[in-house]
Amino acid sequence: MLAGSAGSDESVGVVRVLERHGFGTVEPGQLFAARGESRGGDLLRGALDDRAAELALAALTAPTLGEAHVAEDDAVAAGLACAGGATLLAHPLAADPARALGAAFAAGTPAALVSPVDGTHALAVTGLTLDEVHGSLGSPALDDAALEHVRGLLRRGATTTDRTELAGTDVLVDLWVPVPALLVAGAGAIAGALEAQAVVLGWGYRQVAGVEETAAAVAAFTDADVLVLLDHDPAFDAALVAGLRHGRGFLGALGSRRTQAARRERLLAAGIAEADLARIHGPVGLDLGARTPAETAVSIVAEVVAARSGRAPAALSSGRGQIGV
Repeated sequence: MLAGSAGSDESVGVVRVLERHGFGTVEPGQLFAARGESRGGDLLRGALDDRAAELALAALTAPTLGEAHVAEDDAVAAGLACAGGATLLAHPLAADPARALGAAFAAGTPAALVSPVDGTHALAVTGLTLDEVHGSLGSPALDDAALEHVRGLLRRGATTTDRTELAGTDVLVDLWVPVPALLVAGAGAIAGALEAQAVVLGWGYRQVAGVEETAAAVAAFTDADVLVLLDHDPAFDAALVAGLRHGRGFLGALGSRRTQAARRERLLAAGIAEADLARIHGPVGLDLGARTPAETAVSIVAEVVAARSGRAPAALSSGRGQIGV
């Protein structure tokens, strides 16, 4: 996405999904960009790219909204679950924010794009903590509200598309977060099952055995990174201390409630505050009734997904909100 804009001094036309119905579960952060014959990104696995290209080129002169529909056969051929339709927001993106987004995508660092739903302004924010600001939404109050909002979303550690009201303005927010990296400390059947889950989810995976190696890795965590501590050796408390003091990432520890209680007492004795201990997910995993290593791994990654999205886990049938957001 925007791969060709990193060294360009010209604006590009970008197209984003403002509203949609159908298609099944769709990944957030859909973005298409074009200028002349150059294209980058895709919308809905490429099913809307032809329509998006038209809108992107038209948006170089002025923002526009467009409707797009995909028939069942075309949707399935593209890898979507079913037919659907979408309202697309196309708007120009000036050279500076376009370059910033292109560089962030290439480097694999977090990035966000915010605009009013009429596409009249655009704000790009990049960097590990989204501290690099490019462009403006037209008013300092709205810029400040947008920065606070995207940085709050970043703490969830997941790519997100969010339409919301900020400072009295209806805005579309796209946040891109690097793919999670799962760090497993320890060995055994559950470690193997977690590796299999990481492959399915497209996450990075790394298994370590030593305390120093684990602590060093956790001390360098981003908000998207995940520790699952399988080893019950008290020496691995150092890795949890490093994670708590660093303040970033998901910290999970396997073990019985007795093991968790003993670990908690050791960490308190080591000077960790009671409030900080709440950041450790232990015993890690949702209560799914898991019995096998594979089921345990599913319960663990399910809790990670829930934590990253800021959701309290519940059956879909018990909710009333839109599924998949």
